[in-house]
Amino acid sequence: MKRIALLPAGSVSHEAVDYLLANEPVQLLHYKVISDVFMAVVNGEADYAVIPVENTIEGSVSLHMDWLVNEVDIPMRAEWVYPSIQNLVGRREEFTDADGELDFSKIRKVLSHPVAIAQCRAFISEYLPHAELENASSTAEGAAQAAAHPGSGWAAFSTRLGAERYGLDLLAQRVTDHNNNYTRFVLIGPAPLHLSKESEHEKTSVQVILPEDYAGALHQVLSAFAWRRLNLSRIESRPTKKKLGNYYFYIDVLVAGDSILFQAAVEEIEALGCQVRILGSYSCYPYESGETEV
Repeated sequence: MKRIALLPAGSVSHEAVDYLLANEPVQLLHYKVISDVFMAVVNGEADYAVIPVENTIEGSVSLHMDWLVNEVDIPMRAEWVYPSIQNLVGRREEFTDADGELDFSKIRKVLSHPVAIAQCRAFISEYLPHAELENASSTAEGAAQAAAHPGSGWAAFSTRLGAERYGLDLLAQRVTDHNNNYTRFVLIGPAPLHLSKESEHEKTSVQVILPEDYAGALHQVLSAFAWRRLNLSRIESRPTKKKLGNYYFYIDVLVAGDSILFQAAVEEIEALGCQVRILGSYSCYPYESGETEV
């Protein structure tokens, strides 16, 4: 049985891994913060870790990407997308008026992960402009904190699973700014992973550091993929954290890492003087709409 490290029970990560590994024999190990999720694999407490890396509304989750590239050396083994459905949760009896109707003006504080809060800006502006917003390490932790302070006027943005786990009510459902809000997750671990689900395509992620004094180096790197007709689904620059103004490029290539064309492209890029690091070659699994969405 594989041990899977992830953020707390009731988080979007929890819902997402339940979806991906629904038919797999696994043991879920929950940690409060993402650094502990990474370190569980590093220390051998878990075989794999679930890492949210990108969101439809907020883009890359920078902290998690920096951990993947700069803090650990653990290959990506699978990728999948899952809808980030946020709800306003709390104890209904705390936020009702004399007629039993919900009164959002009674909510003094809303807790959640900063990415989840950013996904709900329109709802906050319309219904909760008066409320204090407080960051939590996960959506589940926000729900846990609200549940632990009855009578305080605290609510949270969290999942349906999180509300159920901590005995909270759904005060408002689907409060994100956009209905097509999805989060991209990766499963990382030292060993290859084979799942019963059918994958959609293969992908390889690479880190490329350009030589400092090479005019047009990025163009040359992209050309190495382009003339071989290798599609890139993502390219992003991030600071190397070694020197101000120094950046690396994170690139997703829609091809398996053992492809002859991909390997030739890497050789050409390295011949330019670039540093290339393979972050993982893995299967990507699509979300089948309606299968688990409620």
